[in-house]
Parts: sequence; structure tokens; C-alpha cells
Amino acid sequence: MNEKENKMMNEEDQSDPPEVFPHSIQTPTQPQGRRPRGFAATHQLGPNTTTTGGHSPSDNPSKGGKREREREKEKERTKLRERHRRAITSRMLAGLRQYGNFPLPARADMNDVLAALARQAGWLVDPDGTTYRPQHHGHHGDASYNNNNCQQSSSRDSLVDVDVDSLLPIHDNTNTNTLSMSMSPTSLDSVVIAPPPDTADTTASIHSPQTQNQLMQQEDFPSVATPYVPVYVKISSVIINNFCQLVDPESVQQELTDLQSLNVDGVVVQCWWGIVESWTPQKYIWSGYRHLFNIVRHFKLKLQVVMAFHEYAASESGETLITLPQWVLEIGKENPDIFFTDREGRRNTECLSWGIDKERVLQGRTGIEVYFDLMRSFRTEFDDLFAEGIICAVEIGLGPSGELKYPSFSERMGWKYPGIGEFQCYDKYLEQSLRKAAKLRGHSFWARGPDNAGEYNSRPHETGFFCERGDYDSYYGRFFLHWYAQSLIDHADNVLSLANLAFEETEMVVKVIYAENDKQIS
Repeated sequence: MNEKENKMMNEEDQSDPPEVFPHSIQTPTQPQGRRPRGFAATHQLGPNTTTTGGHSPSDNPSKGGKREREREKEKERTKLRERHRRAITSRMLAGLRQYGNFPLPARADMNDVLAALARQAGWLVDPDGTTYRPQHHGHHGDASYNNNNCQQSSSRDSLVDVDVDSLLPIHDNTNTNTLSMSMSPTSLDSVVIAPPPDTADTTASIHSPQTQNQLMQQEDFPSVATPYVPVYVKISSVIINNFCQLVDPESVQQELTDLQSLNVDGVVVQCWWGIVESWTPQKYIWSGYRHLFNIVRHFKLKLQVVMAFHEYAASESGETLITLPQWVLEIGKENPDIFFTDREGRRNTECLSWGIDKERVLQGRTGIEVYFDLMRSFRTEFDDLFAEGIICAVEIGLGPSGELKYPSFSERMGWKYPGIGEFQCYDKYLEQSLRKAAKLRGHSFWARGPDNAGEYNSRPHETGFFCERGDYDSYYGRFFLHWYAQSLIDHADNVLSLANLAFEETEMVVKVIYAENDKQIS
């Protein structure tokens, strides 16, 4: 090798730095902190970074993929738990607002709920969360209570900051009730009473031994503000005759005077379909109810009205006092299947069968349309009472006695407690519905009522259907009972969906009856 070649090689060595491999790079020493684990370690170190033990996630693809799937599943489970928790919280807040009269904000958290519960129990809660009993608040109370107008006052010079219960003797129930009724739960947080003319005497009475004993006794029994419950009394059903005339206005006025003296909030009045639309279809007469409602308005009482689509009979004699409309009864003579029918073919005229809810057998109208037309007429006729807030609620009749039930326990058919009653599904319209349901199920021979369910006064163990391990638990029994109950539910859905259109933005009431431990509960 000559001198020129040696010189060129030396120049190349000086121009190109020596190749350095990644494992030989020296990084500055950093203080050792907490080593990340799990999901954080993978994302912080990167896919190609060596982890503890000298292995990277890419060294074992199956193990890394399994860990990734487990993390994704855990994230989904966490989301479901959070959604479930939020749903429970939302329902709790809604219940506290609706039934407990808690003034919770729209986006309330648990701090708001705890503060509201503490105030409801008679405690005081400051904005910073400080919580204490009213007897020990001393200088904390900021709100003031004026005994004359129940308003806040900014003047503290002439007021004595005390607990309201300490000024009232424990045995003085009248004053205590009056004051507690006039105060809202919020006003009980901190109360300041305007003193009597002799402030010194009042201050002395506060610190007297008797008052201190009362405070000690009340320490264990904090006052709780109970939500107000309105009281309504039902008026007699026979004060309106079959021609929709008020029978005895003077006796009605006397009755309302007595009720007003009892401080009731209002009365319940039943509007009978058999009176309002008694003689001619779609001709509604409301004159008697208008007269009655005007008297109620004069007494400044509220009204809860019942849309009664059933007949009314005296409980003692069983005599029918208010029947279904006469034109409906005339149709029933020619087509008795519009009424509920038992296995022996006996008809029950208390109300119309669910089977004609969508059958145009009432002079071109269905059962649902007949109910809706009456409700719509009532809403139009008494629109002024709805606007004034006098009519505050409407009860929708859904069956015999206005309750959502079959007339299976009719005394006119000979039923006596504790008989099991009979199925009421043997009119031709419900039988058509049963045949259709059985055909859809693929068992046309199931289109029949049970033939071993006993009679009105039978006991369950005396029948082959209701006895232990009876037919009620067979495939047919389950099918039949499901259809029978679903027909009831469908009737309620149909009627209430139209009632919601007729009485929009009005509180509606329904009666549902079910059996529990051989007792009927409505």
C-alpha cells in the first residue's frame, strides 16, 4: 500500500464517526420513581421497550393480546357499573323531588341530597357544609323568621336568635302544630323570632331551668317536617238523578259547609256514563253536574272527578240505582255478547266486555271510542274549571266498580267470600280473541276456557285447575292465564292512552285491584 492510499484511509476515518449500537447508548441517570404497571406501563414504555425481566410485549403476542382483551372487558364492565349507578341515582333524586318535596337542583349531587336530608331531620347545614343542631347554632344562624309575615329580615338588632321550639311549651300542642304547619322545611333551618315587648323577660325565660330541660328533652327528638297530604271526601252518588238534575241543592250546600269546617281540601264527584249519555248516543247532558260544580266552586273547594263507565248498585239491597245508558242496554238485548259472560252463559251488565273495545257494535262506535267521546265532552264542557285549577284530578274507570278487574266475584251471581270466582271470557268477542291467540301459538285446540276451574264459591284445592300441581302450571294453563291477563292489560292501555289525549296535563288516577293472601287490595 503506497503513501497516497494510507492518507485517504486516514481522512475517511476522521470524517465518519464510529457506528454506535442502541444498546451502548448511555442515558443520564434519573431518580427512580414508581414503576408504572398494567395498561399505563404498556403505553408509557412503548411496544419495543424492554420491561421488567428483559421481555417486551411483542415477545409473547398471545399473552399480550389476552391482557388487552381483559382490559377492554374491564372497561366495558366499568361503564355498565357507572350507568347502573347513575340510573339508580336519577331515580332516587326523582323520588325525593316528587314524594319528599326536596328542593334539589337539576344537577344535584350527593352533597345536595345529604344536606336536604339533614335539613328535613331538623339540622342546620351551612353553605360550607358545617352541620349542627338548632339548639347549638348561636351565631351561625343567618336567616330570620318574622312571626307576622314569615319573611326574612335583615335587621338583627331587635331580634333574638333562638330555637323556635324552645319558646313553646312542650304540652302546648296547638301552638306547636300551628307554627309547624306554617313553616316550610327550608324555613326550619335557622329561625329568628321577633321578641315580645319585654325582651329581658324573654331572654330570661330562654335561660330558665325549665327551658333548658325542654331543650335537653328535644335533643333526642329533632322536629321533622312532614309533607302535606291533601284530603278529599266523596260526595253521595245519588245526588244527581237520571235526568242529570241536582236533586237537593240545599242538602248539598249543608254537606259542603260541614266539610269546609273540617278543613278538607276538596270533594270527589262521580260522573256517571249512565246519566250523562243515558237516552241518546253522543248527546251529553251535564246540567246537573254544572250546578253541583258551581256550588263547590262557591265554597272554594277542589274537585276530583271520576269518569264512571260502570253501573252503581246499593251495597245493602243490591238494587241497581244507576245503570249503563239505556241505549246500550237496548243493544245488549239484541247482542248480549257485549257484556261479560261466565261459563254457564250468564251475562254481567256491570260494564262492557273488553272484547268490544275495537268492535263497532255500539251504533257504529267501538267501546274505546264511546269512552273517549264522553271524556272529550267533559273536558270541553268544563274547560273553565280546568283553567281555574278547580278540577285538579280525573279518575278513569277501567271496569266494574271503576277498578281494573274482571267481574269474577259478582254477588248477584251468588258469589260469597272466600270463593275463587269464575273466568269471564265466554262472550263471542273474547272467544274470538282466544281462538286467534291459540292459532298464533300453533295450538288451535287451546282455544277454550278451562273446564275444571270450579264455580264461584269453590276452593282452590277442590278444582283440578287451581289445586297444587294443577293445570294452571301446564303449557295450556300458562297460555290461557297469560292471554286472560294480557286482555286486561290491553284494555287499560287502550283506555288510558285516549284519556291522556282528552285530559292532557291533568293528573289522572286509576284503581288497580289484585289478590294477596286471599285479600283484595285496591
